Amino acid sequence: MSDDLCFCSAAELRESIARKLISPVEIVGAVLARAERLQGDLNCFITICAHSALAQARDAERRMMSGEPVRMLEGIPFTVKDIVNTKGVRTTFGAVPYADNIPDQDAVAVARLRAHGAILIGKTTTPEFGSKCLTDSPLFGRTRNAWDARRSSGGSSGGAAVAVASGIAPLAVATDGGGSTRIPAACNGVVGLKQSNGVIPHSQVQDAFGNQTYVTPTTRTVADTALMMQAMAGEDASDPWSIGVPVPDFVATAAPRGDLRGQKILFCLSLPGRPVTADVAEAFKTALDRLTGLGAELEEFSGDGFDIEPIWRAINHTVWRARFEKLASEHGDVLSEAFLRQLALAARVSGVDYQQAMFERTLLFRRVQALLARGNLLAMPTLTRTALPIDQDLFGTIDIDGQRFDSVRAHWFPWTMPFNMTGHPAISLPCGFGRDGLPIGLQLVGRFRADAELLRVSALFEASHDLLARRPG
Repeated sequence: MSDDLCFCSAAELRESIARKLISPVEIVGAVLARAERLQGDLNCFITICAHSALAQARDAERRMMSGEPVRMLEGIPFTVKDIVNTKGVRTTFGAVPYADNIPDQDAVAVARLRAHGAILIGKTTTPEFGSKCLTDSPLFGRTRNAWDARRSSGGSSGGAAVAVASGIAPLAVATDGGGSTRIPAACNGVVGLKQSNGVIPHSQVQDAFGNQTYVTPTTRTVADTALMMQAMAGEDASDPWSIGVPVPDFVATAAPRGDLRGQKILFCLSLPGRPVTADVAEAFKTALDRLTGLGAELEEFSGDGFDIEPIWRAINHTVWRARFEKLASEHGDVLSEAFLRQLALAARVSGVDYQQAMFERTLLFRRVQALLARGNLLAMPTLTRTALPIDQDLFGTIDIDGQRFDSVRAHWFPWTMPFNMTGHPAISLPCGFGRDGLPIGLQLVGRFRADAELLRVSALFEASHDLLARRPG
């Protein structure tokens, strides 16, 4: 029974708690027991907050029994990626020099979840500062895929996705700077949303104006993503892009009602020179057929002009160099080789190169805007293949149906980086399984700030299949 409870959605738990069919203490106790049992195999946590989580659960139960109003997420467990600040709970950024760092305040998104009654059960694994698509670090080792211990969890929010997929917690706070939420969501068969720029405030980012990173939700269901969005969205003085952005009723909109008649979805399987595996192509075709079955009109678009990894890298690595060059010079002996190599790449980027990349970012935004003037959404595979081997090297080669390619980033997730740069909402949804038994993700991209509509379409797609019934072994 406890495992069944752990795999309940937050929406189901919310209803059961409100009706007093189950207590927050039972729920938190069950997920903590599961976390303790699976942590040795999965290695998806850096810190587990058992004592404080149980204390908060007892307080939530007391509040309910005394007749106080039940908050939207009362007693529901959540995790936070360990690069997002949590007051009084160590936040290591996955890096040895920050192993004992304890923030004195929550990130805005975390504070809002707590204010709605959600209970933090732990901090999930991340590579150093969320710097790559694989979740490993000298601080904690490797995080394993929820479905196959021989495979990577993806990254950089690997711990968040694995914890959700394996039934440890229904809600996870992740981050996404180039695909870091959607990549592990696709690898582990969960829902990973990168919302529109400004919808959820990012209170930690240093360059608030040029920012292309996001604090994001990861869940097992679209309805749970909507719950997290409802709690975390809304303007905050720390984030200029959040000011004036209205908060729609995400929860009501995300109900799978109606159909997709009158909606045009533009689709593209792959970028020129960026092949996908046969099983990804097959799963993508099946996903498109489901969208057609819901009433959508489909139209193919060209992937020309979307191979923007060098532009993304020029911006992102330059930001990293500005943030971490001093840290690397003082603590290079305890930082990973992959992290240091990425910083070194930024040394080749001049100020003119950086500004040219920003010009290209604007052109990319306008290219996406032009497509979304023709159609309501874009569709493409989240990744070109299923999860990579557990010992994958970021600077190694990637195998796609027996062909070897250089550059993991450009050949594994070419479709995720563009929408960090443009700010459009993009979601990865489970859409099938590969020949190796591992999950495959579909990415849908919505119009700018049309996050609620993207969730509505996602909920309809989710309801068109029975993939939620499958659990990792």
